[in-house]
Amino acid sequence: MDLGLTGKRAVVSGGSRGIGRAIARQLALEGVDVAIAARTREALEATARELAEETGRKIVPIVADVSDDSSVEAMVATAADMLGGIDILINNAAVPGGRKVAAIEEMDVRHLLDDIDIKIGGYLRAARAASPYMVEAGWGRIISIGGLGARLSGNYSAAIRTAGVSALTKNLADELGLKGVCAMAIHPGVMPTDAMPADVQQRLAAATSSGRLFDPSTIAWLATMLASPSSTALNGQTIQAGGGIKGIIEY
Repeated sequence: MDLGLTGKRAVVSGGSRGIGRAIARQLALEGVDVAIAARTREALEATARELAEETGRKIVPIVADVSDDSSVEAMVATAADMLGGIDILINNAAVPGGRKVAAIEEMDVRHLLDDIDIKIGGYLRAARAASPYMVEAGWGRIISIGGLGARLSGNYSAAIRTAGVSALTKNLADELGLKGVCAMAIHPGVMPTDAMPADVQQRLAAATSSGRLFDPSTIAWLATMLASPSSTALNGQTIQAGGGIKGIIEY
């Protein structure tokens, strides 16, 4: 299937590893030139070289801190200059998992606000800086990565900050949709890691309707489909992408 993405330009925050890297790679395989952003230059440059060699597309590494207004504005301006514009924004940069606190007496509000500033604030800063390029062109996609913590209790920070991703996405969709810019959110499930014990992986997989866990490539495929010009019927929705949670009916 031709997704109609050849020649598009994308910015992927948190693009040096994990889900961000996988999305950047999949977009590039579909013909997109990509600017990847993160805080660590060495990892960024290594990822950019690898993806450029594999895909043959232009991959631009940009060091940025999404918690800083001027850094995000510079990130977007540099990406637009190096790529010739911006069509797609992938919001992904965040502290992985947030600060895991389940008891209210252990909750430090300053830590919660830091998590929110990085994830929700960072996503908002990037959308604010990138959307004018899309509005001017009359077309664009803003895809934000949340997490299933938004639909589960047990971690104050993860639940609050990822639920905010859906709220931000819907506001962006309603404001920018008539200007040709669609906004979508994805809530990935738990991703297995080498450090995760086999019994923990089995227990987490058993809690899903699919009976398995998924790797970042599955989220990359979904994000790339949503970035396609053919996805115009979707705007403002949040898609759960973790194999399904048993016992919950969504409608």
